[in-house]
Amino acid sequence: MRKIILDLAVSLDGFIEGENGEIDWCIMDEEMDFDHFLSRIDTVFYGRVSYEAWGNYLPAHDASPDEQAFWKNIHAKKKYVFSRTLREDDKATLIQEDILERVNAIKHQEGKDIWLYGGASLIHTFIELQLIDQYQLSVHPVVLGKGKALYENLQKRLELKLISSRTFQSGVVQLIYQPRS
Repeated sequence: MRKIILDLAVSLDGFIEGENGEIDWCIMDEEMDFDHFLSRIDTVFYGRVSYEAWGNYLPAHDASPDEQAFWKNIHAKKKYVFSRTLREDDKATLIQEDILERVNAIKHQEGKDIWLYGGASLIHTFIELQLIDQYQLSVHPVVLGKGKALYENLQKRLELKLISSRTFQSGVVQLIYQPRS
């Protein structure tokens, strides 16, 4: 069965965005080999706001060939958008209801793993429904003080088991967890 992987940058104090939605604090470290992660997935789950910001993002025409290839690779994945307000999009499949049943059906399809991209509301829903198979968190060496918290308003404790950790020269620490059974 395919796994749902939450791969996410998080500040040292647990925020996934700054107070005004900024992500300029995220370090794009080549040593982290994000291309390897992208080779392991063929599907991306977005919330509406994240999809509208990044689901069809195109880099500037004068962007480096590496950045152009990076976004082309992401956009080649099958996209699902979870939203009650978005209309149908010809580049993504819309899921508006029956999230648990729909996601479990997708997990049982043939294919590679699935990237839970976010945003915060969708991540919260997936945590509450116990749909995340792996938490791959890249903790960045910055304290934001304010912003959008990763684990806000959870209704119950989330017990995780550390699978691996890796420290990069940039100061980013990648932690990989799975839920405890």
